[in-house]
Amino acid sequence: MSAPDTGLGAPPYDCAEDAAALPALGIDIGGTKVAGGVVLPDGTVTDTARRPTPGKSVAATEDAIAAVVDELAERHGGPLVGVGVGAAGWFDRTGDTVLFSPHLAWRNQPLRKELSDRLQRPLWVGNDADAAAWAEYRYGAARGSSLMLMITLGTGIGGGMVIDGRLQRGAHGVAGEYGHMRVVPDGRLCACGNRGCWEQYASGNALGTTAREVAHSSPAAAAHLLDRVDGDPDRITGEDVARAAADGDPLAGELLAEVGTWLGQGIADLSAVLDPEVVVIGGGVSVLGETVLGPARQRLERALPGRGFRPGPRIVAAELGAQAGLVGAADLVRRAVCEGDA
Repeated sequence: MSAPDTGLGAPPYDCAEDAAALPALGIDIGGTKVAGGVVLPDGTVTDTARRPTPGKSVAATEDAIAAVVDELAERHGGPLVGVGVGAAGWFDRTGDTVLFSPHLAWRNQPLRKELSDRLQRPLWVGNDADAAAWAEYRYGAARGSSLMLMITLGTGIGGGMVIDGRLQRGAHGVAGEYGHMRVVPDGRLCACGNRGCWEQYASGNALGTTAREVAHSSPAAAAHLLDRVDGDPDRITGEDVARAAADGDPLAGELLAEVGTWLGQGIADLSAVLDPEVVVIGGGVSVLGETVLGPARQRLERALPGRGFRPGPRIVAAELGAQAGLVGAADLVRRAVCEGDA
């Protein structure tokens, strides 16, 4: 029987001594890149590799994963406990099948079997935000917490949760898809097929979408943004807005604050259901720091149900940055090997 997960000190699971001491490979698959790393048991990443994600081709995506694994394994040269793969998609309860990926080609894809046959190594496969949540719980901003939520702000919004030292995947494997909470009835169309999802208002894509809308309707207000894209409002991206805000553009600053406000509102809604101790914000947008997190905390204070009579969660920036997904995936395959599940 496995020991209870504590997240403190030694790995929170029973483990054969050899497996506990070995490095593992962690792979993080996003909409644009397949990133991998050799990860030690203490969470240190000693080597990395990456390939572009050929998102429209299942076979080519698996080729890219195998190429990153082979490159890292060859350079490492020594024994590895296994390969952990965190992928942007909705998995079934077992973690064997990708049910759906809004930004990749997987549809009911038996990814674990296909990769296991190809890689011939112990394997853990699951959602990339779950892997990032586990990394922040084990090594980062949520160490020792009783109930943590991870929110990854990037192209969209992903999420994961760890409760009492156990990664929670839900009855059907798709827990933590916070980005697809409906926050605006009949709002913007989302890649998931619904309208008004949270990620349409509080993500990197949302930042670009709102900026383009303003540039079309009020070119004078968006003059500094338009200068960056040769006057073409359809070329404005979230990255353009972030850079303009760093340069002091008032409109860009307002747009970032709006994303933060939407973020805080969603956290208030999640708090009504889950009552987390800490909410860790990761992903590309999180590098903007207090520009986004400050408005999020302010909105949470105003929108938390029962405000003034109950504590709310801490909102903190992720500590592991872009490597959280691969670090968590590596530790999860180590745990799977230790518990006989790989």
